Amino acid sequence: MCQTSGEAMAVTNGNAAVLFRQSGGVCVISINNPPVNTLAKQVRLAIAELISLSQSDPAIKAIVICGAGRNFCGGADIREFNTPDRQVRPMTRHLMNIVEDCEKPVVAAIHGPTLGGGLELALGCHYRIVDADAQLGLPEVHRGVVPGAGGTQRLPRLVGFRKGLEMITSGTPVDAATALEIGLVDKVVRDVDLVEAAISYATKLIEQRTPTRRTSGIAIDVTPSEGEAIVVEIRASLEKSARGMQAPFRCLESVANTLTMSFEDGWAREAEISEVAVASDESRSLVHAFFAERQTSKIPDIPADITRREIEKVAILGAGTMGGGIAMSFANAGMNVTVIEASQENLDSGLARIEANYDATRKRGRLSDDAMVARKSCIQGAVGMDAIADADLVIEAVFEEMDVKKQVFYELDRQAKSGRDSGHKHLTLDVDAIAAVTQRPEDVLGMHFFSPANVMTLLEIVRARKTSPDIIATVLDLSRKLGKTGVVVGVCDGFVGNRMLAPYFRQADFLVEEGALPQDVDRVIEAFGFRMGPFRVYDLAGLDISWAIEKRRAETRPSDERFSPLLERICDQGRYGQKTNAGWYAYEDGRTARPDPLIEAMLTDRSAEMGINRRDISDTEILQRCVYALINEGAKILEEDLAIRSSDVDVIWLHGYGFPRWRGGPMFYADTVGLAEVVTTLDRFHAEWGDKWAPTALLRDLAEAGSSFKEWDKTRG
Repeated sequence: MCQTSGEAMAVTNGNAAVLFRQSGGVCVISINNPPVNTLAKQVRLAIAELISLSQSDPAIKAIVICGAGRNFCGGADIREFNTPDRQVRPMTRHLMNIVEDCEKPVVAAIHGPTLGGGLELALGCHYRIVDADAQLGLPEVHRGVVPGAGGTQRLPRLVGFRKGLEMITSGTPVDAATALEIGLVDKVVRDVDLVEAAISYATKLIEQRTPTRRTSGIAIDVTPSEGEAIVVEIRASLEKSARGMQAPFRCLESVANTLTMSFEDGWAREAEISEVAVASDESRSLVHAFFAERQTSKIPDIPADITRREIEKVAILGAGTMGGGIAMSFANAGMNVTVIEASQENLDSGLARIEANYDATRKRGRLSDDAMVARKSCIQGAVGMDAIADADLVIEAVFEEMDVKKQVFYELDRQAKSGRDSGHKHLTLDVDAIAAVTQRPEDVLGMHFFSPANVMTLLEIVRARKTSPDIIATVLDLSRKLGKTGVVVGVCDGFVGNRMLAPYFRQADFLVEEGALPQDVDRVIEAFGFRMGPFRVYDLAGLDISWAIEKRRAETRPSDERFSPLLERICDQGRYGQKTNAGWYAYEDGRTARPDPLIEAMLTDRSAEMGINRRDISDTEILQRCVYALINEGAKILEEDLAIRSSDVDVIWLHGYGFPRWRGGPMFYADTVGLAEVVTTLDRFHAEWGDKWAPTALLRDLAEAGSSFKEWDKTRG
């Protein structure tokens, strides 16, 4: 790796994973493992060797550890998880002790995002200098694990018990200024060479004969009883915010051990807790979600280097709630957008709504005055279709009726620039039929934003039969610029997300006809991990909207298909959900859902009308009927080639519908349960309730082969 020669040590090959150079009495160890300098096996081995060699060389008095490229260190290499390389000594957690045990001062020079094992490496150093733009944190909880390289033992000793516990259980990073304030770093530098600043800092340590300062030797800043009170407080908060998850509570346990255990004992217990967490379904699910999100941009038939179209000017037809939210999404990304309405009155109303939304965000402290002014300046208003003439992308967000959509696109075709994109915001309508009214269907695609569009992170990119590949690639890139996760899907009723939502809601309706109550169904689904159950979602979205979609679908629904009339009956009473203070629930304060005896009476009447003796329905049946309906419909979508991968379906449900991330998505959850078990249950439901429950051929084939959706994805590219 390196060699000693008198008072100097030679720089290793520039292509090595770790580089070394000497500046006076200070040696610099530089991690050179792009793109993010993870602690892969070869990096760990090299750092340990260089620390040992430096310690034995009398010419070296102090050590600086830094990172080449865009950051200090990206932490553990996630690609090594569940592989033999992860176990090669020194493992990450042993490396931090090797660094800390060095008898010569070790200074971390930190820049860029320094998270997880990267920060744990810095915690193992004796001193820390940070660039002003760095971010530091331990986000392992978001991968279902605990900081397993001493982070739960060192961070609370360095920054204080409460702050360390909050950072670790939330996974929230801090900026450089905050890091200095809480004692996480010793110095912040700006507009200077970070490594040279670290060398100067280390040189002063040598001159002043400053001893090493080991974080593991710092005493916790609270008494055990004071710390236990903090633990109780944070546990109560986690029971609300992390319902159903295990990782936050494992983090809590490991940090709490600093109150009663020595560093060595707490470090050993951290390893045991970490081992259990890494092997958990929760961790596997979160790792799956991490990679699934990165896979969505890979479209098998579209080359990565295809030429994209330039999108500089954007026009949005419609200034309603959705149109305004879409406009805000572009403005938030610093892009200029023109909102177009048919009348000045409608335009003024839409722009006022946008301004009110920004002002509300500012008042909540989530937006500065300057940022609000900058974003609002990106949004212009106009009356009439003439304003689309110079737009590179036109998005219509008008009323959800096919005849209206077709007329709008007919006008777009006449007035929009040639060779420019036409996007269509929609819930369920046929993009192919809309594209067919134009002379350039290759320029038309669907952009299914989720409401509120300026908040929700999912964008379904609907690829019509004739949509040009370069437009798909362009909009995928655009989705990232807007801070959204774009997923390419095909054309069908409801596209992927809403099509799967239909049987999920249908089963919820049937369950309350048979004996469950809305609050029973919602309780089970929320215990599973959804933030809201189906009936609370109904009320939040507006039952009138759901009923409008059902009426349109009724026109093509088979006459023998079971259908619940409950939604229509509730709407007939003017109960549209939260906006009318009554829907499936009553809302005395407009927000808090309370069971309503009127609804219970309606359900009893409906059961009697159907000749059903209402029964107690187990939580297991409620969960399986709702979630397995999702899984089976997702498998149908894959069979019909309307999604590229099962992981794409998972991403849609994670980002658009609140499926618990720590369960990986509906298709990955099916893998976790076991496809054979899912098929057995579906067969039982099929025998009892009919054809809608018949397992899809894909699902049955995979189950019989002992395979999984994850394995199937590998055949898809």
